[in-house]
Amino acid sequence: MITIDDVSKSYPIRHGTVSVLRHANMRIGRGEKVGILGRNGAGKSTIIRLISGAEQPTSGKVRRDMTVSWPLAFGGAFQASLTGLDNLRFICRIYGTQAEDKIAFVQEFSELGRYLREPVRSYSSGMRARLAFAISMVVEFDCFLIDEIVAVGDARFHQKCHIELFEKRSDRAMIIVSHDPGYIRAHCERAVVLWNGELHDFQSTDEAYAFYDETSRG
Repeated sequence: MITIDDVSKSYPIRHGTVSVLRHANMRIGRGEKVGILGRNGAGKSTIIRLISGAEQPTSGKVRRDMTVSWPLAFGGAFQASLTGLDNLRFICRIYGTQAEDKIAFVQEFSELGRYLREPVRSYSSGMRARLAFAISMVVEFDCFLIDEIVAVGDARFHQKCHIELFEKRSDRAMIIVSHDPGYIRAHCERAVVLWNGELHDFQSTDEAYAFYDETSRG
């Protein structure tokens, strides 16, 4: 279970603070697939970072009783001076798993070729994203955080990602941010809507989209 308990998040700005999230509550059980909807700037990526532990709430608690991934395809935490291979070894060491038996999969899946042994600072954003997704698939988690994963690579690479994530790991919990309603409806059982800093939890994606459409017109 992941529990978001009365969580608020604000950031300092030049003339005070801006509140992104106010007194949010949500529960995600094992195996649940939950979508997060909201306009640009509503705080969708913020709540993903709070759930992952990359950021801490201003107030309230995020409790995790299962292992949670970093946002898939997010390569911002890579050590740019290290090679892709060395980053794989470093991340595996952090998570207490062996790297050597995972190199072949990461090499094949990321399609980086010789660049796997080049410094990450030489990678394009797409190359970083492919490496990050590949490494995410070799470190097993109970819950995967997916922030616009459909933006990674071409259609063929999307299909590879779909098989690894939604078919081979269909028993895992997933929290998905996407601007594509079809993607959320295809993969999520329910959804929450971020609106004016408040988190509205719905038991079906259709209810969530009805609310989202209504507030967007307003």
